[in-house]
Amino acid sequence: MDLSCSGVILAGGRSSRFNGINKAFVDLHGGPVIEPVAALLGQMFSRVLIITHDPLAYLPWDAGLVTDLFSARSSLTGIHAGLFYSPTPYIFAVACDTPFIRRAVVELVLSELEPGVDAVMPQTPAGLEPLCAAYASQSLAVVESHLRQEKFKIRRVFENLRVKVIPAEKVMEADPELDTFFNINTPADLETARSRLEKQKKGS
Repeated sequence: MDLSCSGVILAGGRSSRFNGINKAFVDLHGGPVIEPVAALLGQMFSRVLIITHDPLAYLPWDAGLVTDLFSARSSLTGIHAGLFYSPTPYIFAVACDTPFIRRAVVELVLSELEPGVDAVMPQTPAGLEPLCAAYASQSLAVVESHLRQEKFKIRRVFENLRVKVIPAEKVMEADPELDTFFNINTPADLETARSRLEKQKKGS
């Protein structure tokens, strides 16, 4: 397990495109959507934090349960909470609704951490992936400054951080199909994920 980095699962979203239902607990294929994410991070990190507005609901998971320090809900407030509560110099932040996350991608991100870098972020043909990235504790002040100014877009923070980008070509060596970055944002996404898992089960 990586002792210098904490795993952080962002589970505080509004699920506005999912009729307000908490996506983390929706049944994917015999288990909740969050389970594969929590399982992988539990294997890789000695400390895992779940950022949530409903801590009691996540008691079944072996993780620290913390809430945002800012009332506005955004991915940036979740990253801020992870940085604030983490006892380690780095965090690896990921959304709770990415059930196909690949260990190889997480390992790739961690391998690119180095002194002087505030964040390590994968890039795909769709762009940067800030919700599958590592952040250094020294970035907390910049993140907090943006939140106090009600600037919630993560990409705006990049302007004031030293970000190391992992090129798409290198990311695709670790995850050729880019499964890691598949998010369940809508009921249609959920059905796609279920169908995919069913095909995998039949093919095994």
